[in-house]
Amino acid sequence: MAVAFPLALVLVLLVVQFGVWQHAVHVAEVTAAEALASARVFGAGAGDGQAKASLLLSQLGRSVLRDSRASVSRTADTARVEVSGVAQSVVPFLRLPVEAVATGPVERFRPR
Repeated sequence: MAVAFPLALVLVLLVVQFGVWQHAVHVAEVTAAEALASARVFGAGAGDGQAKASLLLSQLGRSVLRDSRASVSRTADTARVEVSGVAQSVVPFLRLPVEAVATGPVERFRPR
């Protein structure tokens, strides 16, 4: 009986940690998708996507996604966004990495 309570407590903490990690993954995926949408617009650039990613990470990811970084690149044909960080820790000494990547073609005007 003395072992059962601490074991149950650890299991509950692990379930909560998994939920926090899943939320952090969702925040990273949303940030990558929105930054990609900003970077691939006709006339936009990588700076527009980077600004959108920074804004979203400061608004959404501050409490759940630690050490977050976003990298946006754009060529003539494609745009790519990478978001990474570490999920907030509920279980001491457990650092779960979070990564999300979004890639898509850039918009271009094609005269007929």
